[in-house]
Amino acid sequence: MMIHDVTAKVGKHKLRMRVGRGEGSGKGGTSGRGHNGAKSRAGWTSRPGYQGGSTPLLRRFPKRGFSNADFRVDYHIVNVSDLAKHFTAGTHVDVDALVRVGLVRDDKMPLKVLGTGDITVKLSVTADKFSTQAKAKIEAAGGSVILTPHAAKVAAAEQAEAEAEATKKANAAKRAPKAKEGKSDAKSEAKGASDAPAADKS
Repeated sequence: MMIHDVTAKVGKHKLRMRVGRGEGSGKGGTSGRGHNGAKSRAGWTSRPGYQGGSTPLLRRFPKRGFSNADFRVDYHIVNVSDLAKHFTAGTHVDVDALVRVGLVRDDKMPLKVLGTGDITVKLSVTADKFSTQAKAKIEAAGGSVILTPHAAKVAAAEQAEAEAEATKKANAAKRAPKAKEGKSDAKSEAKGASDAPAADKS
């Protein structure tokens, strides 16, 4: 077999094109990057919504309404009827137990228990929040509701803040000046006497 028989089958070796090495490279001048500008530079990137330095369309529109998307807390939601279906009496239910039975996807979000449906089994449920109806139904079935340590700490802080606010309002009401009843009565009597017709002198 001769070398030309091999090259006829596999093709001849072809060097890669060396761009940006002058006109003789076949990609001289702008090297396939178009003309000058940011996009012709290595490492150029652009973020979504960038409009070349002009005010983006999103910022040109006025703001309307309110959104708590920046600070809202998302919860895994479970109803008491779901707990009654998946757990037997005497079971301690927390987010890990709910993940095992497939009621919630993971433990990355706090858990909130709602009161839809009925529950008759005695369960000890640990969660970050309970609706008033859910708490009443679980306790009516003989179970107990337990707040997670973080949720309990937050609830205690909120309660302390509410009590401090109530105390502050009560103290402000006590310090408010009261109208002096004696002086006001005297003024009203004097005014009535001046308005009364003078007695005839005989």
